[in-house]
Amino acid sequence: MSRTCVRVQWGVGCAVLLCGVASVSAQSTLGTAQSFAVLGGSTVTNTGPSVITGDLGVSPGSAVTGFPPGTVTGTIHAGNATAAQAQNDATTFYNSLAGAACSADLTGQDLGGMTLISGVYCYSSSAQLTGTLTLNAQGNANATFILKTGSTLTTASGSSVVLINGGNPCGVAWQIGSSATLGTTTSFIGNLVALTSITLNTGADIIGRALARNGAVTLDTNDITFAPCTAGGPPPPVPTLTTWAVIALVGLLTLAGLATLRRRQSETGHPGH
Repeated sequence: MSRTCVRVQWGVGCAVLLCGVASVSAQSTLGTAQSFAVLGGSTVTNTGPSVITGDLGVSPGSAVTGFPPGTVTGTIHAGNATAAQAQNDATTFYNSLAGAACSADLTGQDLGGMTLISGVYCYSSSAQLTGTLTLNAQGNANATFILKTGSTLTTASGSSVVLINGGNPCGVAWQIGSSATLGTTTSFIGNLVALTSITLNTGADIIGRALARNGAVTLDTNDITFAPCTAGGPPPPVPTLTTWAVIALVGLLTLAGLATLRRRQSETGHPGH
């Protein structure tokens, strides 16, 4: 689960840090899509000796080409019931990510050079990664990083996503409003789920998943290794940051008001009853 904080201040020298826990987890809503490293909607095509560790599937389409020379350590599910169910679960996963409340709006900012802590980061339109994005789990094995785009995600050649200080690559999720393109030799982490298509240029690698809901997954000499995720359904709803902030702020303002009233009564010599 993700954790966000906000500083509430009133008067001079009076402040409190309020924190809440988001109810969306990147690690517990994949369902049967969990065993898939690659899942396409229309087709999955490959050029070169790509290595897929995990299952590969396509649905409602049925075309899978380029294996060999590509290899799959799991099972290829081309247009069958298993692939269809995985797509249904991938859609549920996509929708849960889409519904997550944003911790921060990064619209217009390149992800390259950023260091992010657990949270939900949003782009109203497209997102670009040029260079290195660092995700700091702060020692929490269940740290969740959700990155959402209104349209595309594009990475420049040689870009990378790095997870530091613990954490699980399956705790990193990317919800892409249209299509994602990873530039050559990009080193990527997380469950990448796109509404339309996913293209991996030559030498781009993923520790996680490439899940395209409606379009194609296009591969070219890539290494995709699915990350193990926590089994089970989505976590139960818990109070959000806004709820905690309102409760705490009301309590603090009440205490401040009582203190002011008592001070005024003391100054006028009329103690309260």
